[in-house]
Amino acid sequence: MKELNTTAVPVERAIAVSVGRKGSDRVMALDHLDELAFLAETCGAEVIAKMYQELEKPSGATAIGKGKVLEIKELIEENAVTLVIFDDDLTPVQVRNLERELEVKILDRSGLILDIFASRARSAEAKTQVELAQLQYLLPRLTRLWTHLSKQLGGIGTKGPGETQIETDRRLVRDRIDLLKDKLRTIATQRHEQRKSRANMVKFALVGYTNAGKSTLMNALTSSGVYVKDQLFATLDTTVRSLELPNGRQSVISDTVGFIRKLPTHLIASFRSTLAEAAEADVLLHVVDSSHPAFREQIAVVNQTLDDLEIGTKSTLLVLNKCDAIPMDERNQLEIEFPTAILISAEKGLYLDVLQLAMQQAAERGSTTLTLLIPYSEMNLQKIIYESGEIHSRIDGDDGSTIEITVPHDKKERLMRLCGQYVQ
Repeated sequence: MKELNTTAVPVERAIAVSVGRKGSDRVMALDHLDELAFLAETCGAEVIAKMYQELEKPSGATAIGKGKVLEIKELIEENAVTLVIFDDDLTPVQVRNLERELEVKILDRSGLILDIFASRARSAEAKTQVELAQLQYLLPRLTRLWTHLSKQLGGIGTKGPGETQIETDRRLVRDRIDLLKDKLRTIATQRHEQRKSRANMVKFALVGYTNAGKSTLMNALTSSGVYVKDQLFATLDTTVRSLELPNGRQSVISDTVGFIRKLPTHLIASFRSTLAEAAEADVLLHVVDSSHPAFREQIAVVNQTLDDLEIGTKSTLLVLNKCDAIPMDERNQLEIEFPTAILISAEKGLYLDVLQLAMQQAAERGSTTLTLLIPYSEMNLQKIIYESGEIHSRIDGDDGSTIEITVPHDKKERLMRLCGQYVQ
């Protein structure tokens, strides 16, 4: 039998570059650089070098100094590098100059994250969100794509065909952005209708830095088989599963896309519909990789992102995951530093009963259980009651129906106004 020829996709060889201001936190900057390299490896690249430079301020022309450009160029030639990735966003001018000097692809952190998101998107919603974010990222950078049309004589008053083509492309991109925004609004409306079926159940949402162990915790709590892998942004699509609390009360829990430092603002905006599960949750579970050396900064990043999404004031449980990976004395110190946090290991199943009890208590703090005796002459009130909360029992007696219901605080006022006289 004739052997078929197979062509392997060549691995991109990359250099990761970070620029810091003089006097800034070097340790933190190097940690950011390590994360950038991890992002590149998540994309399938082989990072052959990581380079850091401190400057009074980044160069407007190339972000890095001339000497560093020459140093990177030598590395490129010696190691057959095809890609250079910068930790901060680059301007179109910087990208154009770097591509001309280094003669390889130039990418920044935002572009790299978008590339990962594009490869991970599975549902129609995620694909639409990623395309929207990509186009919003591309729009101000269109000029550098048409440099081959700029080699013409001209000056003031001589608008060339390159400029005309750019304006045409910008108009097409803007039209596509508007179309995608309309599509996402439609998807958001459909999602809202789907969520109505569980409107009266307690809703939890897992949030946290990417790779903190949210999906592992989801599997541990619900045996749901959510995809788990030790990589950044392993899953993009929100997963929702049912969960029974220790007291038998039914609830739902959702797993959301992870956050990361320097997450592009347009990416946050385009993923608002995915994060709607977090926005509508009664309680957030902020999952943290407590074994990570920079976990405190990661907590701050997540809190800032939640504030940007206007959901930072929600009831939140801080869950310090991977506690099995840190020494006991550090564990004790964390309990002192974060007295309200719950230390667990989702992978090993440690202290999940403590977490579930804390979830139950958080749900109870956000709701009230009432017993109502509704006369048969007021049966028109039943529809309002059933829409107001979770029904635990209903007993039909001689004088009417006795209904036990747990009501979220935001719905209690209306229920009491209409049915308060029937509370037992």
